[in-house]
Amino acid sequence: MSTQLVSDWQEWKIARERDLADPYGWLALVSLDWLTEVPRAYPGLPGLWWQDEQAAHLDPQGAEARHEGEPVTGPRRFELVNSGAGTRVLAGGLEIEIARRGGYLIRVHDPEAQVLRDFRGVPAYEPRPEWVLTGRFEAFDQPRPTTVGAVVEGLSHVYTAPGVVRFEHEGAEHVLTAFNGKDGGLSILFTDATSGVTTYAANRSLAVPAPAEDGTVVLDFTRAVNLPCAFTDFATCPLPPEGNRLPFAVEAGEKLPYERQR
Repeated sequence: MSTQLVSDWQEWKIARERDLADPYGWLALVSLDWLTEVPRAYPGLPGLWWQDEQAAHLDPQGAEARHEGEPVTGPRRFELVNSGAGTRVLAGGLEIEIARRGGYLIRVHDPEAQVLRDFRGVPAYEPRPEWVLTGRFEAFDQPRPTTVGAVVEGLSHVYTAPGVVRFEHEGAEHVLTAFNGKDGGLSILFTDATSGVTTYAANRSLAVPAPAEDGTVVLDFTRAVNLPCAFTDFATCPLPPEGNRLPFAVEAGEKLPYERQR
């Protein structure tokens, strides 16, 4: 086994678990509520919250709250992109995330959350070089809006798929739909024969660096990660697009979190 592969992977894993342990990250979630058109109060949160067809709304009702560094002193409107990034309102030691997932929701991040306090890392397969594969990215003529399901029943997400990635494993070709990732790279949601056995049933995610000029990509399955829904019930993670189930066992990357093992 390549000592460099193991060393690099160990550094990556330390950074990954440090990110997960962020005091206001995914493991700090303690609630999820869907807003309605009727203004209402939520226990422990400032003011009244509601939504309309375009935006979420907060009226602090004199309670202390801050958004983007400024006090919220009156009614505030938050119009967000569906399935996109959220925004946060600070109230005391809590961060209230506002996100649009079809309708609007609010999620509370609490650095005293039980899941965060109990976090002891993520179990994973040992890194092996045979799980670092080479593939080829094939772009669509035009990026395709792609609708996928979600771990929350009745909810869906729409993402942009710029193309597919083709690769071979044990002599057979496989094709995975790719979404846009970070810094020109790709993001692939997938399941495989380990899903629901040793890994989280709904999905795992693989970040793929930007393709080379000839379309070559590196698929490093040793860095396949769980989405937030693997750790918390207060996430609305997407499911993989149709066709992104691999028929073999990807015995690489993160396993089912300790928190989900029974």
